[in-house]
Amino acid sequence: MTTLYPVILCGGSGTRLWPLSREQYPKQLLSLVNDDTLLQSTVKRLNGLENVLNDIKVAEPVIVTNESHRFLVAEQLREIGINKPHIILEPCAKNTAPALTLAAMCIAEKEKDALMLVMPADHVIQNEAAFNEAVKTGMAVAIDNGLVTFGIVPDHAETGFGYIKKSNTDASVAAIEKFVEKPNLETAQQYLASGDYVWNSGMFLFSAHTWLSAIKTFRNDIYTSVEKAYQSKTENIDFIRVDEDLFALIPSESIDYAVMEKVTSDSDNDFNGYVVSLDAGWSDIGSWDSLWDISEKNAEGNVIKGDVFLEDTNNSMVIAQNRVVSVIGLSDVVVVETADAIMIAEKNASQSVKKIVKQLADKDRTEIVSHRKVYRPWGHYESIDNGARFQVKRIVVNPGAQLSLQMHHHRAEHWVIVTGTARVTRGDEVVLLSENESTYIPLGVKHRLENPGTIPLEIIEVQSGSYLGEDDIVRYDDQYGRNQ
Repeated sequence: MTTLYPVILCGGSGTRLWPLSREQYPKQLLSLVNDDTLLQSTVKRLNGLENVLNDIKVAEPVIVTNESHRFLVAEQLREIGINKPHIILEPCAKNTAPALTLAAMCIAEKEKDALMLVMPADHVIQNEAAFNEAVKTGMAVAIDNGLVTFGIVPDHAETGFGYIKKSNTDASVAAIEKFVEKPNLETAQQYLASGDYVWNSGMFLFSAHTWLSAIKTFRNDIYTSVEKAYQSKTENIDFIRVDEDLFALIPSESIDYAVMEKVTSDSDNDFNGYVVSLDAGWSDIGSWDSLWDISEKNAEGNVIKGDVFLEDTNNSMVIAQNRVVSVIGLSDVVVVETADAIMIAEKNASQSVKKIVKQLADKDRTEIVSHRKVYRPWGHYESIDNGARFQVKRIVVNPGAQLSLQMHHHRAEHWVIVTGTARVTRGDEVVLLSENESTYIPLGVKHRLENPGTIPLEIIEVQSGSYLGEDDIVRYDDQYGRNQ
């Protein structure tokens, strides 16, 4: 029986959907369309796949993600019942070809002829039955060493996507004639009218062996450098870590440039590239207006999330996370409110959000990095107030969880227990504290906060000192491996 491994590429820095998406909490980890996050929806998309495939076993997914997102990814998978995923951590971003090669090497260790269904974690597919049928269509050529990509049947002249020209307009699976870059509007209209072109989706299907052979043939420098980094891997908790220094030397390249553009129908090599047409309500949610396009709307064409009041407003998206937001007399706008930022834009100008993010980056603003609420493997914390030499946080520790045994060079901390029970290590002393009790952690003293109870532990932390950055932490012991 052939095994199919879903390979989910879960990278991305989160610029185009700012201020909801941040570097530490990018769009694939957000619930934008329904109650599931985009990552969770991508995994769940495969639930019915075995029912339409003959003699194919669907394995637990292989996730390639950023080191800094590892615990968020693992927790979101656990929430939907995926308890034994293969999570490969990239120390830095190197584009999709090295990420896919890491996944292929991981899979080839288990079954070299296993198939890989490669999907970005941040796409939406509304018609999952049509998606499953497209995968089934591509399976025949993938099993026969073909390199398959999925092309989205276009419904308008889009200038924001690359295109693929099919060798056979009417075939559901056809040889790839050529890839073309993002066109201007006139060219996109010609592509749409011809029926010969589909959008390049960034989804693929082939065997691990075929991909490794192709990347070794066309970009041996990528293959060799990824192999060195992967051979030096370590595994701890739920994660596979590759060598950081060796990974930094890997050339950065996309799947298309590295391999797929070299396996078109006129190529003189031993590899064959195919495109399967997919018409399944696909979106890459590349902007706020594309999210509006696929979201449920009211009678006035508005998408509303949160505590929102509208008057004489049409065809708009308004998202409120923390406060009441009212909009009066506007059309075709996007309004997004978070605890620390508000963005207002014309809907058709939302592609320019990345320009605002660049302005913020140029000024080293933290609003592009994280939200006020920051998730950690033990729970989360939220900044409440701060000044030149103080900072106030609300900290929530999950039942049974603990922070690292740590010390700070530049700050002292005061802790007040709001709810739950805290086990506090302070130097050589270990004490239990309950609601309304408090403690003081002097500068330079080793300390640890634990929740031994069965309900979340909530505390208010007041930091004071000359420097209050999150990098002023010396970890001596950490159950999550962060002191390595």
